[in-house]
Amino acid sequence: QVQLVESGGGLVQAGGSLRLSCAASGSIFSINTMGWYRQAPANQRELVAAITRDGSTNHADSVKGRFTISRDNAKNTVYLQMNSLEPTDTAVYYCNAVLTTARWVLPMNYWGQGTQVTVSA
Repeated sequence: QVQLVESGGGLVQAGGSLRLSCAASGSIFSINTMGWYRQAPANQRELVAAITRDGSTNHADSVKGRFTISRDNAKNTVYLQMNSLEPTDTAVYYCNAVLTTARWVLPMNYWGQGTQVTVSA
């Protein structure tokens, strides 16, 4: 059993900052890529940022220069520092991890339950 637990969402004014955290726990052998996705009402889920085990990152164009993804491999935790927030960043943010539960098992996709981020104008 694997769990991804997110924290750090909330309500913030435009221009403000939030830091999201996501801790993976359970029967984990190795975590490959970790990332953050978001979904606004009536929109599809979209990638915000992702980070590989060795620290290579990828940020969506809409958040480059404002959001930064990082991770702590020892804690199986990924973070998303969000600065200069805009009302268009309002969405449910989901943590994602591609991981294996044992040495000879194929990697699988796991998701957190989501955390609401609301940015007021």
